[in-house]
Amino acid sequence: MTETMRAVEIAKPGGPEVLTPVTRAIPEPGHGQVLLRIAYAGVNRPDALQRAGLYDPPPDASDLPGLEASGEVVAMGPGVAGVALCDKVCALLPGGGYAEYAVTQAAHCLPVPEGMGLKEAACLPETFFTVWSNVFQRGGLQGGERFLVHGGSSGIGTTAIQLAAQFGARVFATAGSAEKCQACLDLGAERAINYREEDFVAVLRAEGGAHLILDMVGGSYIPRNIKALADDGRLVQIAFLDSPKLEMNFVQVMTRRLTITGSTLRPQSDLAKARIAEALRAHVWPLLAAGRIGPVMDSEFPLEAAASAHARMEGSTHIGKIVLAVGGGDV
Repeated sequence: MTETMRAVEIAKPGGPEVLTPVTRAIPEPGHGQVLLRIAYAGVNRPDALQRAGLYDPPPDASDLPGLEASGEVVAMGPGVAGVALCDKVCALLPGGGYAEYAVTQAAHCLPVPEGMGLKEAACLPETFFTVWSNVFQRGGLQGGERFLVHGGSSGIGTTAIQLAAQFGARVFATAGSAEKCQACLDLGAERAINYREEDFVAVLRAEGGAHLILDMVGGSYIPRNIKALADDGRLVQIAFLDSPKLEMNFVQVMTRRLTITGSTLRPQSDLAKARIAEALRAHVWPLLAAGRIGPVMDSEFPLEAAASAHARMEGSTHIGKIVLAVGGGDV
């Protein structure tokens, strides 16, 4: 192993063009951590927020973007259990995924599912950790309930549709084109709503309201989500493509006994993330290994073309996940 690695850093806050290829020192794993030689890294909305200067990494995390990756364990710090050298894993990262090597907690690594390649596995951690913790743990989705996910063709959306359908929910999704709506239906959604042509509130109210809504839009969607919920329904907010601020009348929340909650994944404790990983290993990894669910792949870019990957993601024309090829299948 050399002492340096290829990486892409954020030269300054700004658009995709500020993502700059550089050479960095290879990080060293600390207590409970492993060093991964990265094959592929997932590209996610939080990466773009960090690039724009709107989402600072935790104090002890790498300043490089990249919250998920697949690859091989090549070094371990003291106190590591459950992971061995040369294991092929996919991992949730605190940052640093846009590089040839990254460190993360061993407890945040999961085995590459049987029958799945490293490219597909790189798309699992960020979206599956997010969906499982917010839809099932925080949102409490149960079989038979009506579930609405906004942005159904996104990485989060395609994951949420598949998991909710597998666990017996009636799935509704919004998307912005006929092609994206068809993708949602193909993944198991009962109804795909083109938000440019239909009102999701009217559709859900006609069904009796949603028991659970997963939203990453915010802004004007928040009061509309409230109207679309069934009595005793739950709204889980995980991002804000629109504004996080608005004025709202909370009378409906009280009189209809609604629950509004939300979370972000990155600031949570190492222990909380490890517990999500344990739940995924028990409840979701068998579904992946059996081929009953899987990541939806949009496109692949080389590491040095991270700016182009961000431009595609922010253009909102993609369906599913975008990855960066770092070491590729030779890892």
